[in-house]
Amino acid sequence: MKAPFHFSIVASAVVLGMATASPAIAEEKQKEDLETITIIGDSSSAKKVAGSAHIVTEAELEQFKYSDVNRAVRQVPGVYVQLEDGLGLRPNIGLRGTGTSRTGRVSLMEDGVLIAPAPYAASSAYYFPTFDRITGIEVLKGPANIKYGPFTVGGAVNLISRQIPQDGEGQLKLEKGQHEELHGYFYYGDSFDNFGYLLEVNDHQSDGFKTIDRIGQDTGFEKSDQIVKLRFNTDSDANVYQQLDIKLQNSYEESDQSYMGLTDVDYAADPYRMYGVSAGDNFKGKHQQVVLSYFADLSDSFDLNITAYQNDFARNWYKTGKFYVEDTANPGSYNSVSWSSVIGEINTNRGSSLANYYQSILNGADSGNDLIDKVDGNRSYLSEGIQARLDWNFMTGDADHYMQLGIRVHEDEADRFQRQGFFAQENGQLVVVDAGVWGDAGNRIDSAEANSYYLTDTITWGDWTLTPGVRYEDVELKREDWSSAPDRSAAASIRTNSVSEVLPGFGAVWAINDTTSVLFGAHKGFAPPGSSASDKPEESWNYEMGLRFSGSQYSSELIAFFSDYENLLGECTLANSGCDINNEGDKFNGGKAEVKGVELLVTGELAENWPARLSYTFTDTEFGSSFDSNVWGDVTAGQPIPYIPENQAQLMLGYDNSEWSVLASINYFDSLCTKPACGEFERTDERTLIDLSGEIQANENVAFYATIENITDEDSIVAREPYGARPDKPRTAKVGVKLSF
Repeated sequence: MKAPFHFSIVASAVVLGMATASPAIAEEKQKEDLETITIIGDSSSAKKVAGSAHIVTEAELEQFKYSDVNRAVRQVPGVYVQLEDGLGLRPNIGLRGTGTSRTGRVSLMEDGVLIAPAPYAASSAYYFPTFDRITGIEVLKGPANIKYGPFTVGGAVNLISRQIPQDGEGQLKLEKGQHEELHGYFYYGDSFDNFGYLLEVNDHQSDGFKTIDRIGQDTGFEKSDQIVKLRFNTDSDANVYQQLDIKLQNSYEESDQSYMGLTDVDYAADPYRMYGVSAGDNFKGKHQQVVLSYFADLSDSFDLNITAYQNDFARNWYKTGKFYVEDTANPGSYNSVSWSSVIGEINTNRGSSLANYYQSILNGADSGNDLIDKVDGNRSYLSEGIQARLDWNFMTGDADHYMQLGIRVHEDEADRFQRQGFFAQENGQLVVVDAGVWGDAGNRIDSAEANSYYLTDTITWGDWTLTPGVRYEDVELKREDWSSAPDRSAAASIRTNSVSEVLPGFGAVWAINDTTSVLFGAHKGFAPPGSSASDKPEESWNYEMGLRFSGSQYSSELIAFFSDYENLLGECTLANSGCDINNEGDKFNGGKAEVKGVELLVTGELAENWPARLSYTFTDTEFGSSFDSNVWGDVTAGQPIPYIPENQAQLMLGYDNSEWSVLASINYFDSLCTKPACGEFERTDERTLIDLSGEIQANENVAFYATIENITDEDSIVAREPYGARPDKPRTAKVGVKLSF
């Protein structure tokens, strides 16, 4: 790895740029127009994009006061969510048939900056921005997303944080909910002629909704987040308007979360039960971010944006993953069995002697010489880089051009230093047998260096908007493994891989009239491979065609999409079962696959003050190759890609005026396959979920609200990963107050 970027140097370069920029006559702009943190813009801009573009606005996020991004993002068609903890702590989001596990196949950003802990070297997003402080979500799919790699098959998700206000304003939000949920959020900011600032504090905690056998331990979380934003700018009428933004973020999470699920029989009896073997499972994570952003309005034709960023993330997920059974023919030797296999044996062979033994262990029986493992999943991540974009507006004849040239120099790493301990179960409690040695369960550094470039030109010519573009990714990956030397005193085992890809794309929008337009596009999709020389990048060709309508009462969009994978890339993670800890993070080539579907979105008002929104996605997936993997098992061509529902839909409707509102969200999810074979215990349940929200504006500064999520108390199986059947949260109510000033 190269030495970390020095932000003092970057800051000096930015200040120098402010001092030496060429003078020019610039239009006077409002400061809000100079924000550079969005990838789409506003809702009107989304309708002009030559590709599928959706924005969930702050007003829409406020409708149901969700603290879980899974619930907020499902209103966007073409977005798939694999639920896990019911709390949204570590979301699993996919776009247009990409894998969902840990949002590892999506270009995940906050304010236009990559936010996954190590996007290239270890893309699984064990850190996710605290959703309580997010004020918007942008989802970009199709050819327009080639600007926002490295994952360009499905698209990009950009979370928009609160920006520095133009005038002094603030808010205090206090919430109390079931399961001892407490939430407090505060912000205040102001702007002056040449300076602006924002302070944010967020604290959120809950006891959770599950109970551990014989212990009653909470399964909730505590999260805290603090942000400071500063802006320094020249006078708005300066010959060259310039702006420097500084963002400092710090967050901490502790949650009593486990990978353990339930057998189907135990789930039917109590879906919110946790086996005693998960006692003590706990996640701790700390994240810090520094971002420096420079903007210069160089002239009527040219704008320049430069952003330097650094994300530091450290986590330790202490949890059980396996059961170790002593070999009776060779005492002292053990055979390991994943909890996924234990639960699978009970489900498929209930009543057998082996299934009965496994069930007794889950119920708290003494384990004798057999052992239960606990792994300290201690990892630290670093992600940093500099990205720059030059915008150029110009005319050629009757055609208006908006050209963007971008570059990003990036590096990241994931440092694993883990240990595996062993416990016996005695009288229903876990007793330490061996605490383990640091470095004996993962002792390596995965790193990546990547240079990315793109060029796009949005050409407006009469009724046509054409957007040709190209992206280039140059990636070097490396793994240094000290598995045989826990103290890292010996030489590491090293493996490397590299890839360079040219990714063209083209999109077009034809405005048939003032209300109706047609869009179509194609682009080459890409995802970086692993560090093994045999790993290939994920590659696909992706196509879309659709129709947009925008009337006085409603707007709608219907888009068909097709992705033809030359190589679908899979990843071995503990979160998707069947993965040995020594292989965690390894990628494998899945061969050919096809994903096709239709997305529909209709928004508007049924009558004055009666808003409504309908979102629907149909998806058909299949593997085009047969292969064997330790994640998906034996895969046969024609089988479906896991965790992609064929049908999903959301209907939102209600009444909303300036004084009070009542809204309902009705969500439908098809049963889906959790493994390609889609056997009896490899499917989730079909389900319908209803959320309600109400708010009263007491006066200009005070509002009271209440929400009920899952009002029918639906308790169907929503996932079977990592280890067994898992529920969403039960019916949960909360009340809150907003004080604005």
